[in-house]
Amino acid sequence: MSLPTEILLVEDDPNDVDLTLRVFRNHQLANRIRVFRDGAEVVEYLLPEDRNQPVDVPRFILLDLKLPKISGLDVLRRIRSDERTRTIPVVMLTSSRQIPDIREAYALGVNSYLCKPVEFDAFAEVVRQLGMYWMLLNEPPTS
Repeated sequence: MSLPTEILLVEDDPNDVDLTLRVFRNHQLANRIRVFRDGAEVVEYLLPEDRNQPVDVPRFILLDLKLPKISGLDVLRRIRSDERTRTIPVVMLTSSRQIPDIREAYALGVNSYLCKPVEFDAFAEVVRQLGMYWMLLNEPPTS
């Protein structure tokens, strides 16, 4: 039996994916991270049409807002509307500082909304702190 996924990283920018994975690896925050490059992939993975199929529930989802195929807000909407995934913590990590995006994300039930710093070191520090909080400090929902 394989170990459950710890983090779902939903990000289409390859540089952000590489940096995020490097930070988690360098700080030994997570070993089992699954990367999705668009919203459709993660929705298919988390919400299989066969409702009897078990869902690999991660500790948390790190979700970008601007994604190909299905936007991050629509992914969040689907996650929160299904009882199989409703309690998974979701952190929106995006470059959008638009007030309507922030309001809608919180209205849909995001646990945290963070704007990506442009500077490399600042981005790495945000990712490190996210990992520390969600992997080491936060108590996940019990099944």
